[in-house]
Amino acid sequence: MSETLSGVPVSPGRASGPVVAVAEPAAAPASGPAPSDPQAEAARIAPAAQVVVERLEALAERAAGDAATILLTTAAMAGDPALISEAERLVAAEGRPAPRAVYEAANGFAKALSAAGGYMAERVRDIEDIRDRVVAELQGTAPPGVPDLSGPSVLVARDLAPADTAGLDPALVLALVTEEGGPTSHTAILARSLGIPAVVAVRGLLALHADALSVDGDTGTVEAIDAAAPVVSAVRQGAAEWSGVGRTSDDHVVKVLGNVGSPADAKAAAEAGAEGVGLFRTEFCYLDAPSEPSVAEQRAAYGAVLEPFAGKPVVVRTLDAGADKPLAFLSPETEPNPALGVRGLRVAFDRPEVLDRQLEAIAGAAADSGAEVSVMAPMVATAAEAEWFASRVRAAGIARAGVMIEVPAAALAAKEILEAVDFVSLGTNDLAQYTFAADRQLGAVAALNDPWQPALLRLIALVGTAARESGKPAGVCGEAAADPVLARVLTGLGVTSLSMNAAAVRAVGASLAAVTLAGCESAARAALTAANPAAAREAARG
Repeated sequence: MSETLSGVPVSPGRASGPVVAVAEPAAAPASGPAPSDPQAEAARIAPAAQVVVERLEALAERAAGDAATILLTTAAMAGDPALISEAERLVAAEGRPAPRAVYEAANGFAKALSAAGGYMAERVRDIEDIRDRVVAELQGTAPPGVPDLSGPSVLVARDLAPADTAGLDPALVLALVTEEGGPTSHTAILARSLGIPAVVAVRGLLALHADALSVDGDTGTVEAIDAAAPVVSAVRQGAAEWSGVGRTSDDHVVKVLGNVGSPADAKAAAEAGAEGVGLFRTEFCYLDAPSEPSVAEQRAAYGAVLEPFAGKPVVVRTLDAGADKPLAFLSPETEPNPALGVRGLRVAFDRPEVLDRQLEAIAGAAADSGAEVSVMAPMVATAAEAEWFASRVRAAGIARAGVMIEVPAAALAAKEILEAVDFVSLGTNDLAQYTFAADRQLGAVAALNDPWQPALLRLIALVGTAARESGKPAGVCGEAAADPVLARVLTGLGVTSLSMNAAAVRAVGASLAAVTLAGCESAARAALTAANPAAAREAARG
């Protein structure tokens, strides 16, 4: 009898085929004996790190969009002078062999990132991946990661590093299943961008020892089957025929937009047919900057992203930084709980001049590019905060101001917030995290962050109702928007635009084009009254 497990579905589609397991990382390197020539031993570290950097950069050159961005970020972390310097110190001062020194130095960085929480904690898996790659280079062993695939396979792993996922070949990887991870992890995001069916947080997966699996990326079901020829169902069924205009079959307009964070992302979204941008993350201009970029530097950086969308709508999110995304020039203070601390718009209350300079740069970039730019603020909790932000946006000469709905309080106060701004956008990733008090990067609570959770859908419904009554738009720019079936439910809840990674654009557009607004509303009602995410999915499909 076949054995069936369940996890969190994160990338749609169904596939079956033979299993290829990703090897677990090698054991920790030995802490001795001490090197006879510490100086020579320490000198081995930087060249080994550089080899890893070059391999990751080579992978990035063959990738695009999210994958290229993540690979380049990982490469930069591998060459971090602070990491290399700390490892060299451990060799010279503590007598550690080079592999052990890299291992300990990286673990120290990972511990600090984990303690910071939020965005910084998301980088822990990257640090561990870099650690294992540099250690393997120093030991002369094969680097960790996905093995060479001889044919189409279902890939099974405890978890995958972003660099591994970014390098996957959709022609060979039928589906992706992991025991850990969550719906907003890099593994999940990249699987969606590559069009690979994926299920994460599958408890007991590694103990299954199946020769072949059937994977349902729509329901989260993973079933051990008899070995059979690889089978893939159409993940992007009907996408090729999408007209490029976001609307239901009875002409109810729902804009299908892209999420971008760099010029490469913007180009990929435009080529995919996105009607504009629903979320332009501006952090890329700041994260590696030792000091605040000038207005001119910001203007040029933003303009490069806006350029592919001349004449089209683009929603720019102001700096989403703070304790969990510390920036040197903001001098963040240590906080006991960064996820609940001074982040997003809260930073601007203490440093309004930073926001004003960013708004000046955005206004200039909008004029340079010809894009129809709106601006929204992250981490807004009250109508008073929304009004404060909107006044500064309009003072900067930008016509449309909006806010993110990421905090349950903002969803509950949507009516009052919409009186202060021109539109709202639901960030479902953070909204789920704060609604369920569940870290979105923690595999143990991944099921709570499932975007099909009825409680989350009910909060979205409150916002949709407030938007309809106010006559103002409400979009979704979280990963929930990339699910073609959930997109129909969100439309039925009153959402007027959906913003997603480039690879999902055509599939979502095609999904909406195949149903009426009444069908979307019926699916939404069914999902709202369901007892759990699985029942919500089933009810919506029914």
